[in-house]
Order: sequence, then C-alpha cells, then structure tokens
Amino acid sequence: MFKNILLAFFILVIIGYLTMSVTVINRKDAEQVCNHMELVIKDSLFSGFMNDKEVEKVLKKRGISPIGQQLEAINTDTIEKILAEHPLIDNVECYKTPSGKLFIEVYQRIPLLRVMSAKGENYYIDNKGAIIPQDNRCVAHRIIVTGNVEKSFAQSNLYNFGLFLHENAFWNAQIEQINVLPRERIELVPRVGDHIIYLGKLNDYEEKLDRLKTFYQNGLNKVGWNKYSRINVEFSNQIICTKREN
Repeated sequence: MFKNILLAFFILVIIGYLTMSVTVINRKDAEQVCNHMELVIKDSLFSGFMNDKEVEKVLKKRGISPIGQQLEAINTDTIEKILAEHPLIDNVECYKTPSGKLFIEVYQRIPLLRVMSAKGENYYIDNKGAIIPQDNRCVAHRIIVTGNVEKSFAQSNLYNFGLFLHENAFWNAQIEQINVLPRERIELVPRVGDHIIYLGKLNDYEEKLDRLKTFYQNGLNKVGWNKYSRINVEFSNQIICTKREN
C-alpha cells in the first residue's frame, strides 16, 4: 500500500515537472527575439540579377523586416507571399529555427533572352517563357533579341529556340544576338566569325544548326571565318554563302 502511494507521488512530481518545463519553454519561445536573418539566393550564378539587399529592401518597405521582432510574432507565410510578388522572384521558402534565426530561401527567375524590340520594348524572357520587366539595377548578360519582336512570338517559338540555345553548350557560347525580321524570319549574329547567319522561319532549327556546325568544322576552319558575309541555311540539304566584298 505504502509503495503504491509513493509511486503515485513520484508520478505526480514528474507530471508537475514536465508541465512546468513545457510552460517555461513556451514562455521563452514566445519572448525570443529574431536576432539574425539568413538569406540564400538560389541560382546565384546570375549575380546581380537578384541579391540580399534587394530582398531586405522589399521587407523593410512593406514593414515586415523580422530583425528585432519576437519570433512568435513573425508570420513566415506573409513573408513568402510578399516576396513572391517581386517580378524577379520565382518562389520563396521561409522558416524559423530554435536558435532564433530566420531563414529565407529565394528562388529567382532565370533570364533566358533579353528582348530589345524595334518598338522600344525592353524585357527578359525567363526559362519558363514568362516576361520579366527590365530593371536597370539588375542586369543579366543573355542573348539579345532585336527587331520586329511581338510578345506572343517571344513567349512561344522564340522562347523554345532560346531554350534550345541555352541548353546547347556550343550554340549558347556562339550566338550573341537574334534579329527578328518581318514575317518572323530569323537572323543570328555569332560571337566568332564576321558573318550573319540566316535561318529563315523557326522550323527545323536543330537540323539547320547541325548543318551549320558541320560547315563550320569542315569549311570555315579551312577557308577562314571571315570569308563570307552571310551564310544562309534556310533550305534543307544546302548552305548558300555570300562572299565578302574586298
């Protein structure tokens, strides 16, 4: 009987201790202040397109900068929602740590092409085909698109072509400019070689560029990269070259 009473007493003591500990811990967590905010910019190889200062500026402007705020009062969902509204940000993940830190991971939108149309429009097309407004504070050095560029064309056929160039190491390094002629005909300006590449319509561009690459390797490497002013690969199974006038 006495042992049962003693056992019950110890159980009550343990329950009381645990209850008090949880209460103290909860009170401590509620009073804990955010002393550090760590920002991680994903895809940071595009440095300058999105940075820590820009993120901090957005939070301060909207009055939700977490530094100095009680950790319990910081709404991570609100931070994610507000930052995701930024035109240069694709996605945001925000979470707290028991040590009083706030982590924000920003996934920025990746620019694929920069469009500078004849109508004066200036914007980027990202790797998902969406338009990113031009921001003079954030510059990414991508392939330039000039000429008669309609946004519908830029976000469809031109986007697919830009994605192909971006994922192909050789052509991503070789092509620096895409010029859109009337009726959506395409000219390319290469980085190596003083010539213009005429593709015509954006159909079968993989086959056209494969043919051109073979011509580069077996032709221009022998006769010189500046021998021709224009190389036309519009038509199947042939390459039409215009000699440079002396």
